[in-house]
Amino acid sequence: MSDQKLFNEFPPVATEQWEEKIKQDLRGADYEKKLVTKTPDGLRIKPYYREEDLKICEYLQSSPGKFPFVRSSKTKDNNFDIRQNIFVEDFETANKKAVNAVERGANSIGFYVCHQEHISQKDFDILIKNINPETIMLNFISGKLSEKILKLFLKNSEQKKQNPNKIKASFDFDPFGYTTITGDFYNKKNPEKDFGTLKNMLKLTEKYSFIKILTVNGIYFANAGVYPVQELAFALSSANETLAEAQKAGINIENLIPKIIFTFGIGSNYFIEIAKLRAARFLWAKIVETWTAKREIGEMFINSINSDLNKTVCDPYVNQLRNTTEAMSAVIGGTDWLTVNPFDKAYKKPNKFSERIARNIGIILKEEAYFDKSIDPSAGSYYIENLTDNIADKSWELFLEIENKGGYYSALKQNLIQTKIKEAAQTRDLNIATRKEILLGTNQYPNLNETIKDDIDFNVYSWSLPENKNSEIEPIKFYRGAKAFEELRLSVEKLEKQPGVFLLTYGNLAMRKARATFATNFFACAGYKIIDNPGFENLKAGTDAALKEKADIVVICSSDDEYLEIVSEISNSVKGKAITVIAGYPKNHINELNEKGIEHFIHVKSDVLKILQNFNKLLGIK
Repeated sequence: MSDQKLFNEFPPVATEQWEEKIKQDLRGADYEKKLVTKTPDGLRIKPYYREEDLKICEYLQSSPGKFPFVRSSKTKDNNFDIRQNIFVEDFETANKKAVNAVERGANSIGFYVCHQEHISQKDFDILIKNINPETIMLNFISGKLSEKILKLFLKNSEQKKQNPNKIKASFDFDPFGYTTITGDFYNKKNPEKDFGTLKNMLKLTEKYSFIKILTVNGIYFANAGVYPVQELAFALSSANETLAEAQKAGINIENLIPKIIFTFGIGSNYFIEIAKLRAARFLWAKIVETWTAKREIGEMFINSINSDLNKTVCDPYVNQLRNTTEAMSAVIGGTDWLTVNPFDKAYKKPNKFSERIARNIGIILKEEAYFDKSIDPSAGSYYIENLTDNIADKSWELFLEIENKGGYYSALKQNLIQTKIKEAAQTRDLNIATRKEILLGTNQYPNLNETIKDDIDFNVYSWSLPENKNSEIEPIKFYRGAKAFEELRLSVEKLEKQPGVFLLTYGNLAMRKARATFATNFFACAGYKIIDNPGFENLKAGTDAALKEKADIVVICSSDDEYLEIVSEISNSVKGKAITVIAGYPKNHINELNEKGIEHFIHVKSDVLKILQNFNKLLGIK
C-alpha cells in the first residue's frame, strides 16, 4: 500500500473535531478543571498539543549553536562534563578523592573551599596535585575567597607551564547570590568593592579563554522552595543586575559575559525541567542582545545540580531514582555540566558507595544511553516546545516585574523576592502535607520496617553561612520539603513503645481493603505500628482483637453506608482506651457520626501532616 493511499484511508482530523469529541466524553464536566493542568508558578498545560501549536514558537527555525541558543550552544554533539563536588576539610584527603573520581569517570571536579580562609599556596598545590586542568575542568566553590583562590590557581598553572588556551576552570564568585542568602555582599554593604574584585579577576584571566569567573546561582532559589518559572526569573534578574553593576565598575561587559556560568537546580518534574533549560538559554540570549551587538556571545553555560528540596531521609534510595530522572532532564535540556549529588547528602557525609553511584549516573547516560550523541533531542516535540515557550513567557513576565521595581537588588530590599519565595514554599508545604506533591517513602507509601533515627546527622559539616541580623536585607532560607514529616517520624521513633494503629476491617470487602491500605500509608508516615488483619465477621471479634493488642488508635475501615450502623458499638467498646478514627469521609453522615462521638476522619483530601501532628499531641508525643 502506498503512503498516499494510507493517508487517504486515514484523513486528518481537525482540532475542532477532537474538541467536540472531548466535550461529549466529558458529559458537561468543566474542561479546564478536568483536563487542563495549572502549575503553582502559573503554567497552563493543555491535555494535548498538535502541530499548529508550534506556530507560537519563534525560535523553531534556529539551529544548534546559533542565536538565540534555545537548541543548545553545541554544534557537534550533546557532550557534557560529569562533575563531582568535594567538600574540602583536609587538602590531601580531598585531593585523593578527586584523583580517584577522575580515574573512575569524572572529567570535572568541584572543590568546596569557601570556608578555607587560611589556605596557602602549599595547601592549594596539594589540593590539585596530579589533576591537569588542561584535560579536567576544575571548579572552585570559592565565594568571597574567589580572587585569592584564582591567584593560587594561576600561580600553580604558571609553575607547571600549562597552556592558557587549554586550561579549564571556574570560580563561584556571585555577589548578588551571596547577598540573597546572607543579607550582605562579600564586603558587607559595599558592592563597589565586590565588583572591584570582579574587575581584578577579569583582568587576571584575560588570556585564559576557558576560565569562568562569575556564577549565577539559580539553585539557591530552587533549594528555597520556588518553582521553575521563579527560579529562572530570579536568576536572570540577578544576572542582569550583575551586568549593570559590572558596567558601573568599568568592566567591559563583552569580555565578562563569556566568563559567566549559570547553576540551576533540577527537580523531578521531568519535562518541565527540560523545557526550563531551553527557555533559560533563550531568555539569556535576549538579555545579552540588549547589552551588546555581539549576539554570538549570548551562549548560556549551564551547570545542573540535583535540587535538595525533594530529597528525603526516609527510604533514601528513592533519592537515587530522583537523581537519575533529574539528570536525564538536565542532559536532554542541554546542560554543559552535570553534577549529581550523592543520594545520602541531605542527612550525612556521603561515602564511597553513594559518591560512586552518583557519578555513574552521568557515565551511564553517556556510555550506555548515548544521551551525549544527539543535540536537543526534544526539538520538535509539540509538548516540550510549548512548555519552553510557556516557561519563557511566564519567567519574562516575572523578570519585568522585578525590573519595574528597580531591578534585583532593589526588589531584595523591598522584600519582593523573599515574599514570593515564602509564598512558593508555603504552597509547596501545603501540597506535600496534602499529598498533592508526592515524596515517595515519606508522605506516601512509607517503608513500614524502616527506622531513621540512627542514620541522621543534619550538621555533617561544621561550616555554615554567616548571619548578619543588622542587615536591611532578609536572607532567603534553604529547606527540604520532607523535613517536617521526618521530624514527626523521629519524635515517634525516640519513644520506648511505638504507638499502635489497629485496622478494624469490617463489611464490604472491596471498601474495607482499600481503606485499610489507605490508613496504613497514612499512619505509617508518622512511624506508627500498623496492626492489620484480614477482616472480622462480627464487630465484637474486631473490638476484642483491638483491645487485646492494646492499640492506641482504632481505625474503622468499611464503606460509607455501613459506618452509621457499626460505629456506636465500636466506639463504645474502645472508649477511654483508644482513639477512634474513620477511614473515609461520608459527607452525608458527618453530623450523625459526630453525635455518636466520632471526631477523627482520614481521607484523600486530608492535611496528612497536620492530622498526624495532632495525633502525636493526643498521644502525648513531643
